[in-house]
Formats: sequence, C-alpha cells, structure tokens
Amino acid sequence: MDLLSDLGEVSARSMFGGTGIYCDGVMVALEAFDEIYLKTDDRTKGDFEAAGSEPFVYEGKGQPVTMSYYRVPDTAVDDRHEFLRFAALALSAARRARAGKRRR
Repeated sequence: MDLLSDLGEVSARSMFGGTGIYCDGVMVALEAFDEIYLKTDDRTKGDFEAAGSEPFVYEGKGQPVTMSYYRVPDTAVDDRHEFLRFAALALSAARRARAGKRRR
C-alpha cells in the first residue's frame, strides 16, 4: 500500500477471504493467498503476460474462474520503479473499467 500511495489515495477493504486495494476510489489490486494481483484489461494484460505474470483464478461453482487481475511480476517485486510501472497500468485499467460501467 505504501508503494501505491505514490499514485494516489490508497485504502483497503476485506473481501471474499482476501483484501481489495483501492487507489483514488477504484480497485487496483487484490491480495489473496499471500500474493498481490494488479488490475488488467485488454490494453494492459499483454504487459503482464510478457513479464511472466499469471491471472488470479479461483474455483467457482465447480469450474475455474479467471479474473482480470494478474500477479505482480517477479521483476517488479523488489524493484520500486518496475512495481510503480505495473501499478500505473493497473490504475489506468481500473479507471477505464469504472468509466465503462458509468456509460451503461
């Protein structure tokens, strides 16, 4: 959360056995099973995949459900600038998702 504070006002809420992490009122990350997953969309998912990241998947009603959150890439775990680069991608994806919901 300290690293994300470089991007805006950060807060957290418990949810579904994990924690939702918000920046400026939009959910940018999910903490679950001792991992941090960052929000992605069609524009940013490729950046995460290219860095070797994998999506958050959970078992839902007998079948796996893949969410639009990808694990923080290994290259960004110990590198503040790399983490902030991926966090900024997550924030932009979260903002686009919120804007898309408003239009409906």
